Amino acid sequence: MKLDWRLVMVLVLSLGLMVGCEKDDEEDAVVGTFSDLSTYMQDNGLDLPAQVASGWVKAANAIVDTNTYTIPGYTVLDIRATADYNAGHIDGAIDASLGNILADAEANAAGTNGYLIVCYSGQSAGHASMALRLMGYTSTVLKWGMSGWNADFAGSWNNNAGHDNGNNAAGNANWVTTAAPALETYDYPDWESETTEGAALLVERVEAALADGFQAVAGYGAEGVMENLANYQIINFWPESDYLAFGHFDGAYQMKPISLADDEVAAFDPDMTTALYCYTGQTSSTATFWFNVLGYQVKSVKFGVNTLNYDALYDAGKPTWHGPEDYDYVVEG
Repeated sequence: MKLDWRLVMVLVLSLGLMVGCEKDDEEDAVVGTFSDLSTYMQDNGLDLPAQVASGWVKAANAIVDTNTYTIPGYTVLDIRATADYNAGHIDGAIDASLGNILADAEANAAGTNGYLIVCYSGQSAGHASMALRLMGYTSTVLKWGMSGWNADFAGSWNNNAGHDNGNNAAGNANWVTTAAPALETYDYPDWESETTEGAALLVERVEAALADGFQAVAGYGAEGVMENLANYQIINFWPESDYLAFGHFDGAYQMKPISLADDEVAAFDPDMTTALYCYTGQTSSTATFWFNVLGYQVKSVKFGVNTLNYDALYDAGKPTWHGPEDYDYVVEG
């Protein structure tokens, strides 16, 4: 059978058009990026300074009803392991988890004051609370976690802070009082999403950050920042006066505030793990989750400078671990 060359040419041209269209579709595909998320967050009041303003954390003695040892007005979500929840929890608290915090909030209506997130030390609660706040919920961290509720749960703070256990930077050459190095500027995190719609993009990023779990690093020791300075970009989340007065990791940058609006986030290196720290590790944990959502590799330094230079903070009246309350709790089973 003899082929008609005209038919062959039609087939070839048609195939070429199809392939060309597919390539055009690929090249023209719209993807969501850091810039889309940043714009949405700024437009909707979700920049970091607003999220760590007053009211995001509450001490137990400021909200407890000492007649019933409950916390009126809040839906209390306890994100510790279920076994620890069963061994003792605040009366009325709901067994929840960091990874499922959005579903836990959806399943339990908020109190008039919103949700109160409880963990062991008040640090992983910062992650959970920030996730809820970014999703439009009213959420607060219980300061010091269950450590601050009763001495039976105070081990994590007692073992890492205080006059006996909180001065691990003493005499270490990597803890200095020198001036801060000049900030550098980096590109933004390079990630893409199939959606450019701001609300959907934020949900996607929050869920991904929750799936990654609690992002923290010990402040000292073989696995910590102190003995591995070169492994981290280090950010001190303090005013400059405290940065100089109480010391800091050698080479740490000093930054406060940090925002999208003023582009301070450009000082964070998206290709390196950043160790972010504060006085207690509670603010830095809350901020860490916010950075993780944006695509930065930030980890919070657990217990902050309470575990490194406690005495100096204490003497100056800065936020320091003061020991637990003596509030009743309930046991399951």
